[in-house]
Parts: sequence; structure tokens; C-alpha cells
Amino acid sequence: MTEPTNSEVASAEEAAERRDEVVEQVRDHAGEMARELARLQGGDYGKRSFETDEGEWTLKYEAGDLQFLRFEGRRVDTYVVSTQHPPDPEELETALADYDAFVAAFNRYVESLDGVLEDVATDFPAVASTESVVAERERVLGRVRRVADRMARELARYEGDEYGSFAARVAGSRWELKWEDGSASYLRVGGEGGIYLLSQYAQPSAPDVRALAADVPAFVEAYNDHVEDLDASLDTVSL
Repeated sequence: MTEPTNSEVASAEEAAERRDEVVEQVRDHAGEMARELARLQGGDYGKRSFETDEGEWTLKYEAGDLQFLRFEGRRVDTYVVSTQHPPDPEELETALADYDAFVAAFNRYVESLDGVLEDVATDFPAVASTESVVAERERVLGRVRRVADRMARELARYEGDEYGSFAARVAGSRWELKWEDGSASYLRVGGEGGIYLLSQYAQPSAPDVRALAADVPAFVEAYNDHVEDLDASLDTVSL
């Protein structure tokens, strides 16, 4: 490279190209560590820091690929590898003087885990089956579903609408039956945030079914009273 005259601007191209070459080599090498760390930590995202005599290195990965490599030392704090911008060449030189120590710290960490699971017992107890409790829940909820669908059809026929709801208070709680297209969409106890005894999305717990099933007849009676009131409202109509 020729020396610039007083009127010439020095070119940074050569230094920048060399810096980029070095960063790319570090990216490839540190990328191997990122993939090993991702395998070890078992996640798509993560990071870990490693101490050396000169400072601390932090390696972060995403989907198994290196996101950044940062060195925080006594004389310099820089991102050796980053998705944002390349490091200053002098700061890169200072950091890389400690790179071998970082790799050694990483290797010691991995080696420290060798054999750590050898004495872990894998003779686990037998897993209890939920078959009987699920079957019993389905039996009870099947009967609740049949009566709720019958109520839904009757209400839809009376209301003349594809959507609607009926609510009543039973044992101090608000019960609401919502119907859609002539069948029960849900049966909820306790208002918003309450327990869905019937739902299109999830099943209630067995304890909730046990606690609420006994009050279903009272809800049906409240519906029957509602229908009787509707019938009585037409008693005095004459044509």
C-alpha cells in the first residue's frame, strides 16, 4: 500500500477486508460451539457466558445458529460477532488474543458434564391409567349433553334464532346454556371465568363434574319453569 500524500484520504478497504475475513472465520468456528450448546441446552434460543482470566465471553444462539459472540474484558468490550455491525479492528485484535482461552473454557464446561447422568435411575413406577375416570366422566357428561341439547332445540324453536342463551341461578351460581344451530354450544357455571361443564374446546375436571352434576336437575327445573311462564303469558290471548 502506497503512502498517501497530504491531500489524499487513506483507504480503509484493506483493513476492513482483513477484519471481515477474520470475523467470518470466528463466526464459522464459534458457530460450531453454538450448535453444540443448543444441543446441550435443548432449545431454539439460549445463551451462556464463560469466564477467562481476561474477561467474560457470552455466546448466544437462535435455532442452533450463532446470534452473537461478545467479549467483555478489562481493556475492551465488543461484539466479536454480531448481526448488527462488525467490530472495530483494534478491539477485535484485543478480544481475539483471549479467544483460545474462551474455547478452552467452553470445552471444560462440556467435559464437566460427561457422565453426569450415568447414575440416574431410570426404573420408574408404572403409570396409572385414566381410562376408568375418563369413561365415567364421559358417561355423566353424555347425559348432561343430551338434556342440554334438548333444551337448546326447544329454545331455538321458540326464539326462532340460530344463536341464543338461557341463564338461571342454581344453588347461588349463575348457570348459562348457550346454543348454536339447535344444539348446546356450552353450559357454563359461575359466569365469565367460571367452569364450563359442557364446551366445544375442553373437558371439565372430574372433581368439577362431581361437584356440579348434582345441580343439573335444578337447572332443568329452572328451564321448565321458564317455559311454563312463557306458556302462561299466552293464556289470556284470544282471537
